[in-house]
Amino acid sequence: MQSIEQTLAATRMFRNLTREQLAALARLGEEVEYADGSRLMIEGEPADWFFVIREGFVALQTDAPSGAITIETLHNGDSVGWSWLFEPYLTHFDARSRGATQAIRFDAATLRVRCAEDRELGYELMRSFASVIVERLQATRLQLLDVYGRATVS
Repeated sequence: MQSIEQTLAATRMFRNLTREQLAALARLGEEVEYADGSRLMIEGEPADWFFVIREGFVALQTDAPSGAITIETLHNGDSVGWSWLFEPYLTHFDARSRGATQAIRFDAATLRVRCAEDRELGYELMRSFASVIVERLQATRLQLLDVYGRATVS
């Protein structure tokens, strides 16, 4: 299995980090495993972690009157969680594993301190996570169109 640093280096969202920044980020990560159906995050709860999926799938979901709606299914190399970076540090979606999932987990509070100490790292992570937010907003928009786009106006 690849080291945490190798996994991060191969991940699209960290492509702008220097070797030193990747190494620093890797030192903050820990390997975790989740069984099928495990919750990584709960909507509205504190955003204490973010994850990079090593192997497996994670469904981002939100509650609706008809039940949970899957906004997007993430897989190898994708990040799970961006709320850790923005106050009030509360999650915006549920995240549930789909099948056995291996990930790298990062402690949000520790990483926020590291970003404050190393502004260049903080800037690059902000840029990367801004791209993730745009992708998630687009996925949410497409799901809303799928769910409500069929409604007719009376």
